[in-house]
Amino acid sequence: MIGKSISHYRITEKLGGGGMGIVYKAEDTRLKRTVALKFLPPDLTRDEDAKKRFVHEAQAASALEHPNICNVHEIDETQDGQMFICMACYEGETLKKKIERGPLKVDEAVNIAVQVAGGLARAHEAGITHRDIKPANVMVTDRGEVKIVDFGLAKLSGRTRVTKTGTTAGTIAYMSPEQSRGEGVDSRTDIWSLGVVLYEMLTGKLPFKGDYEQAVVFSILNEDPEPLRNLRSEVPIGLERIVHKAMAKSPGERYRQVRDVLVELETLGTEQETRSMTAGRGRKSIAVLPFKSLSESKEDEYFSDGITEDILTQLSRIGDLKVISRTSVMRYKKSEKSLLEIGRELGVATILEGSVRRSGDRVRIVGELIDAQTDEHIWAETYDSEMRDIFDIQSDVAQKIALTLKARLSPEEKERIEKKPTEDLTAYDYYLRGRDYYYRYRKQDNENAIELFEKALSLDPNYALAHSGLADAYGQRTQRFGFAPAWADSAIEAGKRAISIDAGCAEAHKALGLAYWVKGWFRKALEADRMAAELNPNYYPAVANIGGVNEHIGKYDEALKWMRKALALNPIFPNSYVQIGNVYRLLDDYGEAERWYNRALELQPDLVFAHGGLVLIYLAQGKRDRAVAQSQKLVAIAPGEISALDHAGFVELVLGNYEQARQYYERAMETFGAGLPGLTGISVPTRLAYVLWETGRQEEAREMFGRSLDLAHQRLEQGTEWAYVRYEIAAAQAVQGHRTEACVWLRRAIDGGWRDYRIGSIDPLFRNLREDQEFKQIMAEVKGMVDETRKRIQEE
Repeated sequence: MIGKSISHYRITEKLGGGGMGIVYKAEDTRLKRTVALKFLPPDLTRDEDAKKRFVHEAQAASALEHPNICNVHEIDETQDGQMFICMACYEGETLKKKIERGPLKVDEAVNIAVQVAGGLARAHEAGITHRDIKPANVMVTDRGEVKIVDFGLAKLSGRTRVTKTGTTAGTIAYMSPEQSRGEGVDSRTDIWSLGVVLYEMLTGKLPFKGDYEQAVVFSILNEDPEPLRNLRSEVPIGLERIVHKAMAKSPGERYRQVRDVLVELETLGTEQETRSMTAGRGRKSIAVLPFKSLSESKEDEYFSDGITEDILTQLSRIGDLKVISRTSVMRYKKSEKSLLEIGRELGVATILEGSVRRSGDRVRIVGELIDAQTDEHIWAETYDSEMRDIFDIQSDVAQKIALTLKARLSPEEKERIEKKPTEDLTAYDYYLRGRDYYYRYRKQDNENAIELFEKALSLDPNYALAHSGLADAYGQRTQRFGFAPAWADSAIEAGKRAISIDAGCAEAHKALGLAYWVKGWFRKALEADRMAAELNPNYYPAVANIGGVNEHIGKYDEALKWMRKALALNPIFPNSYVQIGNVYRLLDDYGEAERWYNRALELQPDLVFAHGGLVLIYLAQGKRDRAVAQSQKLVAIAPGEISALDHAGFVELVLGNYEQARQYYERAMETFGAGLPGLTGISVPTRLAYVLWETGRQEEAREMFGRSLDLAHQRLEQGTEWAYVRYEIAAAQAVQGHRTEACVWLRRAIDGGWRDYRIGSIDPLFRNLREDQEFKQIMAEVKGMVDETRKRIQEE
């Protein structure tokens, strides 16, 4: 074949071959590019019906346009009827050849698996199952890019089942149990095969082996593979859990969809974070489960929860440990799951559990440290002491666990762990009660928390943590519950007071960062939260807030880095997933964004922010019916939530249903009155004014526009860096026909980090500018910024 011409392709060399055909490198003489031609075995294409089905499926696969799927340029036949596929030609090698040289590095294997999962996810969304995922069908280019090849060939060859012909032991080794039995298959068979490939990349061995086909099938159906970490101890426990679940023999016990696998692989973090979780850390990851309250009074549960959090906080100050956030561990308070299951879900090597009994002025605390993989008890201690020793006990537990896990403890960390927060035990009790109320995130509970923090401070005015709690609760008054913006100033005052008492208090710096965030002072918020994260590297709220602030200023690559770290610290907290979903939505990667939102909803089906994100995705994609259905579902779930009403109103505005939009926005105004929280304090009246404008009530509309613009300019005078404040000013000006002012303010919004050009392009308030050349240019410029950022993130 070398030197021959087939159609307009001139064959230059043979690249390889196997049971599914021979591949040649060729020159496309028309388009002057190098391609790969795969000639299919004649016996696979004699059946005309099979050939037509294959062509149809291959055409569907070629339309996927995903960076991890091999591009198919053409399907054709030679003059003598031999079918061939023209594909992109990549410089590199198959994954099979890489594995033949030995196991891959952990981070390299994870990176390849992420890319394979990404390509499969795109195919599965289009209703296409590969059915023959194996290392020979995965190309790895010289740039480290992964390309999945041979979509549709498994179906053409009958490889949905084991037969006496048309299969090889190499293919059978990657077949799922249902595929091996000749049963119907779906996308979960690809998940199984991906798990096998990942196992092989990490160990250099197949999980299911045999000297002949039926022996391999028997192993697949009946035997469990040797645990990954028995073969390679530095494999992170979280990664072993992913492989284990992907290869569950029952499809129902596997991941529901390959995007879930992708989420979990990405949760392991970037290449550097993956390495840090391997041999260097060993057992240095821990989850502190809620200690059981053995006190006679059920009301004492706040005390055992408080002790749990305080021990967790002491451990989290140790930079050499990975410590799971309180939010995730508290979900296991009444769980009946085994410690092994919990360890797998949280991705930790060890678990601390225990009990607390308080009686009068005495306390008994029992703690047990357990290996999350073997259920082995590593360390245990019982403390039976007077209440005045409570802080010494917490410090001792943290230091002994660090010693047991061989975690390095710096002198500064040791000093912070040993420092007593207060000498007044009654103040400490008030603080624990206040914190318990604060974490409920309800308006009256927040007020109860404030009262209790103030009581603590009346007994010990120098109690830094109580000042921090007060700062948090004051900030929530404005951010969450619609109180006057001045409460953010009170939060700043309380946060600064806490820092003046104890500059090493991470909680104080985080509280100050939250207050700055509420004010819209993003640079100051970043500075405060970074200090909190430096003092406590495992402090989820500070880490997550750094990610959130970077999103608001348009630094999506930096945002994702911190958000992934936050997810690793809080792996079953739904808001961790929403944060990442928001960034991918703003990056125009709607498949990724939807996957992250849906993962959040699996954890919390009524999560307003996830439903709201889906509404915006569907609107941006032009899927109006789905946007309406999602917005109505959102309002049904949270009829009194300002965010739900705002999203539903916006959907109706886009559709031109002004009466329905008016009802949603008026409900929002009636519910919150002058106390509309956050940005909705500007956006809701602005959009209600637009409804009035479009329904012939222009004088009323001008008055309402004036009120929202006054409020926006007040925020700007107070130093807010919220880009959306400037965006709302631009929108109000656009509706009223002030084209120049609208474009000026829109550019100012972009300077502040606004990048949501997809929504901006369909926002009804900019309808007057849709055909304006400057407006079009502005939208094109923002699209270019987003495209550049997305490309940079994909290349990292």
